[in-house]
Parts: sequence; C-alpha cells; structure tokens
Amino acid sequence: MTEPDTFVFADDGAIPNSRLPLLVYRQAVPADAAAIERIFTANRWPAAWRAPVHPFHHFHSDAHEVLGVAAGESRVQFGGPHGEVLTVRAGDVVVVPAGVGHCRQSQSDGLVIVGAYPDNSTHRDLRRGDPAEHAEVVHNVGTVPLPPADPVLGADGPLPRLWST
Repeated sequence: MTEPDTFVFADDGAIPNSRLPLLVYRQAVPADAAAIERIFTANRWPAAWRAPVHPFHHFHSDAHEVLGVAAGESRVQFGGPHGEVLTVRAGDVVVVPAGVGHCRQSQSDGLVIVGAYPDNSTHRDLRRGDPAEHAEVVHNVGTVPLPPADPVLGADGPLPRLWST
C-alpha cells in the first residue's frame, strides 16, 4: 500500500482543525462494510456506526475518527467552510484527527460509510464551530491521546509515524 494523502487545515476561529494531518488512504480496504468493521476493530478502532457523514460542518473535540467507504461515493468538505472538498469512493479510508471539520456535500445512491473511534477514546462529542466554545475545544483537541494503531495497517502502519511529528 502506498502512503496516505495528507492534508492539514488551519484554525479558522470557529473550527479548530488540528496540527495532525487528515489521512486519506485510497483503495485501502474491501468495498464491504463487514470487512471494514473487522479491519478497524482488529486494529483497535472498534466499528461504531454505518451512515453517511452529517450534511453540516462539525467536528469532534475529544476523539479522532475514521471513515471507511463501503459502498458508493461522497464529496466531503474537510477543514470547515474554507477547507477542501474531497471525493471518497468505496474502498477509501479517511482518518480525521480530533478538531478537523467535516461536512457531506453530496453522495451517491447506496452510500455506506463505516465510522469508528480508537479504543482509547472514552467520549465523542459533536461540535458545530460555535466561536463561544473555541477556547474550550482547542484545549480539548490538545488533550486527545494518539491512537494506539493505524486503523488500516495496525501498529506498523503510517499513522503513528505521521502523527508523531
């Protein structure tokens, strides 16, 4: 497997984003929800849900998140309203660091995304970029522990190396 694509987004005053890069693995997993759940869970990211990404800008200030596309495709804006729109397709995986905004822009019929969080994550909030909460969420993002492993390739995958710098 090749290295994931990486993207870093600046704090926009509402959505804090992260110093950690968003990771996009292209064609990294089978286009099968049960297989993706098994891969994530085996790599210490227990599968938590199957659904599209919310159609509004949001982020989690207290947990990292992984999205595995099991079927269809979706255009998702990462990094908040001024971020980048990426098309993700069946077999792609996106690792979203705590604080990084994401918002579904469009989706194909039959879209299935498997979502998961690291097993060292104890809580997952849903924030929408309220400027009055900015100091709190920046603090929260800074205290989220690094995941125990890469959700696709485990302890030897690129995530620990890419997120340790």
